[in-house]
Amino acid sequence: MSSLEGYMLPCLSKKLLGMDCLGCGLQRAALFLFKGEFVLAFKMYPAIFTLFILAFFLIFNLFIKFKHDETIKISLVILNLGIIVTSFILKIIN
Repeated sequence: MSSLEGYMLPCLSKKLLGMDCLGCGLQRAALFLFKGEFVLAFKMYPAIFTLFILAFFLIFNLFIKFKHDETIKISLVILNLGIIVTSFILKIIN
């Protein structure tokens, strides 16, 4: 166990209701990503890479505005929601 794992927030949904939420695994996936364990990060939370792309785009767009940026933002949000919901459903089914 790395020193950062001790500081992770517990999932209240999992604690109180006994089931995962849509964000379960995100913290551990980010930790795997920062350690360079990309496959484990993806297996833990499949939307991790597209969320980083979205975050990078949003920060980039704060400083540089260009044509169609709203369309790109909306598309990235829809893509992320689709991946998150699909992986959540698959986790429940399996």
